[in-house]
Amino acid sequence: MKKLLLTSFLSFIFSYWSLSQPKYEFRAVWIATVDNIDWPPKGNYNSASQKAEFIRQLDMHQRLGMNAVIVQVRPAADAFYPSQYEPWSEWLTGKQGQPPADYYDPLQFMIEETHKRGMEFHAWCNPYRATFSINRSTIAPTHITRLHPDWFLSYGDTKYFDPGNKDVQQYVTTVIHDLLQRYDVDALHFDDYFYPYPIPGREFPDDACYKKYGNGMNKEDWRRSNVDSIIVMISRTVRATKKYCKFGISPFGIWRNKERDPEGSDTKAGLTNYDNLYADILLWLKKDWIDYVVPQIYFEFEHRVAPYELLLDWWSKHAYGKHCYVGLGIYKAGANTAWRDKTQIPRQIDLARHTPDVQGEIYFSSTSFNRNPNGWNDSLQYHYYSQPALIPPMNWIDSIKPKAPTVVRTEFQKDSTSFYFLTEPSDPAPRGFAVYRCTTENFNVDSIPPVAFIPWQPEAHITLKNVPAEKERETRYYVTVVNRTNNESQAVLIANGPATTMK
Repeated sequence: MKKLLLTSFLSFIFSYWSLSQPKYEFRAVWIATVDNIDWPPKGNYNSASQKAEFIRQLDMHQRLGMNAVIVQVRPAADAFYPSQYEPWSEWLTGKQGQPPADYYDPLQFMIEETHKRGMEFHAWCNPYRATFSINRSTIAPTHITRLHPDWFLSYGDTKYFDPGNKDVQQYVTTVIHDLLQRYDVDALHFDDYFYPYPIPGREFPDDACYKKYGNGMNKEDWRRSNVDSIIVMISRTVRATKKYCKFGISPFGIWRNKERDPEGSDTKAGLTNYDNLYADILLWLKKDWIDYVVPQIYFEFEHRVAPYELLLDWWSKHAYGKHCYVGLGIYKAGANTAWRDKTQIPRQIDLARHTPDVQGEIYFSSTSFNRNPNGWNDSLQYHYYSQPALIPPMNWIDSIKPKAPTVVRTEFQKDSTSFYFLTEPSDPAPRGFAVYRCTTENFNVDSIPPVAFIPWQPEAHITLKNVPAEKERETRYYVTVVNRTNNESQAVLIANGPATTMK
């Protein structure tokens, strides 16, 4: 029987940081697979080694206090899972269409390992990139670019689906539906690549499609309507396929400059979502087509044309009731004087926590943490994320509280007692159990963060060890159950005695 061991210093951590750490906070990291940025390591095609490396990264992020990962599973019309529509990714096996030699399903494996740790798994898909490098990528005979060459446009060294093609929109929706139907993901995640980032002096070659479908619109509005269409189709598919699944977008950090639109930010950016990528993020938020937005504010406080503080404030005021998580560029550590400042990321977290309507942080990207840049791993593990935080629930998806757990007390050994948490069978199973510690008579589960989060398993439990009464005040422990939509049950008293600590 697997035992959960929690060291006694949690008592100190709780008492010292309970006022500074939020009860609810989304804490996540992007794990990019395109070009083997984060996983699997370039040239590593051994299944066992790939699994071990993913577990290493997952364990690292759990230690740092993360409660979710956003993993790229469809980087270029390919798949990190067996698919009837798209071939195996070249970044998994070295050759597109080639399955793992020691066969396994990477997506299923990653989901199981993530959920085993009580973390959310967000499936990150790129909607329109089809061939990452025309000159270097291997292309399988079954790849969609070979089956429907008329659907694609080459721009620079990359081949893209034509966003204005109605067959393309339906195909991408079908691929997403298949993924959602077969895998237990917590969210679907799109990044900022809709229409491609512009290449100076070169126009995206979609004139033929515009002439066919433009219907008198100017080209810019027509392009935005094409992106709106795929977002609506995907949103409806998510809602219809998996009721607890979320849909989120991580756009480039600037929607539009104020000089071009009164609703825009007071920035001087040369590129924006609305004008260059044809992504009207605000419309999607206003129309309830997406559940969360993660602006990639990879800028320092001191940035000349797009300072972090200004953009964070702007996005917080333009989330329209949906969740806003700030994308932080930890990968930029050491890039310039500002990013050599060890306080840059800590100050960004502090400001995010003190900005209304910002519910968390996401870091790009996973392997940047391998080197503990500027000591920021330590800052997260021992300060900002030293206590677990619950993932903020979304009441527009589900607002029903689960039933409280049943607590069964079992004598474990002398001076120790194990408490097992039981829940009624449910599909999907709960995410886990939040444990609270209180040294006052008045306990309000909504006012303090948990001291531990125990991932759901049939025999989930904690062990409490008695401590001489004179060492601390009377202590009470409570537990709640947290379901897959992150709603929390009423609290149940576990133990009430002179003093106890978790072990």
